[in-house]
Amino acid sequence: MTLTTSPRRADARTRRPAFAHVLRSEWIKLFSLPSSVLALAAIFLIGVGGSLFLGVTLESSGAPSVLLIERTMADVTVPTVVLGQIIAGILGVMLIGAEYASGSIQPTFVAVPDRLRVLRAKAVVAFTVVTATALITVFSAWALTTPIYAQFGLAAPLTAPGVVLALLSSAGYLGLCALFGVGIGALVRSTTAGAIIVFLATLLLPVLTSLLPYGLLSRALRIAQLGNAGDAMSRVGAEGGPFLDLWSGHISVGAGWLIAAIWAATALAAGAITLRKRDV
Repeated sequence: MTLTTSPRRADARTRRPAFAHVLRSEWIKLFSLPSSVLALAAIFLIGVGGSLFLGVTLESSGAPSVLLIERTMADVTVPTVVLGQIIAGILGVMLIGAEYASGSIQPTFVAVPDRLRVLRAKAVVAFTVVTATALITVFSAWALTTPIYAQFGLAAPLTAPGVVLALLSSAGYLGLCALFGVGIGALVRSTTAGAIIVFLATLLLPVLTSLLPYGLLSRALRIAQLGNAGDAMSRVGAEGGPFLDLWSGHISVGAGWLIAAIWAATALAAGAITLRKRDV
């Protein structure tokens, strides 16, 4: 008697899960963690709340007599970007660091042996969710504060040059910070260590480089900072300005996108190499 196996059943056991299924799994993981939901809620509450606070205190702090779109949009986007970048980066770290901490990363890699597919799925979910949350946040902040600024003739309409771009770029920056966090999480495999690196890269490092003696090296370091790229992306740039000016330290919105994307891509590449070379 000859034992035979069903080719169809064998193929079902050995084939790789479809990438859509891996994405769905990472989506479920994200929203099953209370800390992730709280992080997304914090981005919204801090961004909208900070913008509203700046709006309602505008008169007491001295409202400018001349409309400055740059000043108005800074009040709208900066609260989301300054604190949201840290939250977004830590959220990206948690997506993979939490699995290493709990040991659930092992069944994840058993189910999906191709570790880079797991990393790509986490990156896609992190960027999509954080960017969508940030978009809702900055447009809500703009909508809620516009009537306040309109009382002083300082409203920044969406039709004004650079306004929509600043809103979209602010949200995109937070998404790139989330990608940076995913890469760092894969690299260090620790939520705590990853969170410290995110804080240093987004907020503390630009402050420290600003203290360096003024020179060519310090100028280059200031321009190359992730946090400075986010600051440029969240503001309305001057029309006709340079793409990147090393001497003056000017970073255009486009240059900000490029610098932030390089940071995110570098972190993801480092995380991918680590995943391939290290044991679980």
